[in-house]
This record gives sequence, C-alpha cells and structure tokens, in this order.
Amino acid sequence: MSNTKNTQEAQSSQKSQDSRNSSKTNDDQTARKRPSPMEVLRQARGQLAELTGMEAESVSSFEQTEEGWALEVEVLELERVPDTMSLMASYQVELDPDGQLTGYRRVRRYERGRSDARRGGR
Repeated sequence: MSNTKNTQEAQSSQKSQDSRNSSKTNDDQTARKRPSPMEVLRQARGQLAELTGMEAESVSSFEQTEEGWALEVEVLELERVPDTMSLMASYQVELDPDGQLTGYRRVRRYERGRSDARRGGR
C-alpha cells in the first residue's frame, strides 16, 4: 500500500514539474517566434522584392500596429541616366505579427532627384 502511495506521489510530482517545464518552454518558444524589428525589416524587404521583382532601396517608415507591422519602402522602379531622373516608388507594406507580408500597394511615384512639394504654406 505504501509503495502505491509513494508511486502516486512521485507521478503527481512529475506531472506538476512537467507542466511547469512545458509552460516555460511555451513561453520561451513564443518569445523566440516573435521577430525583432530588424528581422521584420529584412523579411519585409525580401518578401516585397520576391513579389515585385524590384529591390527595396530604403525603408522610410516603420511602426508596430495592432495587426502587426506597417512599413513604407522606397523602390527603384525604372533606372534612367542620369540617376537623378530614375523613377522611384513608395510602397506601403503590411505584415502580420510574425513578419509575414499580408499586403502591399504603391502609394507614390517620383523622380529620384525631386523632393516632396511643400504643403500648407510651410
């Protein structure tokens, strides 16, 4: 009888310890799964290039949102000579919390050598 009781206590203790270890492992995996901001930027640039066939030159805007991440990426769309006449585009890119691209759209197209027009009399 005492052996049965000791066995049950040992099993109960083992289950409790396994549960704690499992919880800790799940927390560690969740922390590891969430990409860092730099990883998100790299993933976004790579995924956009794969989808559009155009390499991202820079990221002009980057923020975390309730749905994941939002970026504005500058892309060379048409190379011209001189380089200041090349056509650039800004793409709004949306990613889920894991850094996977969920959508993109071109929001602006401009010549590389042109600055934005001033707005509102500034």
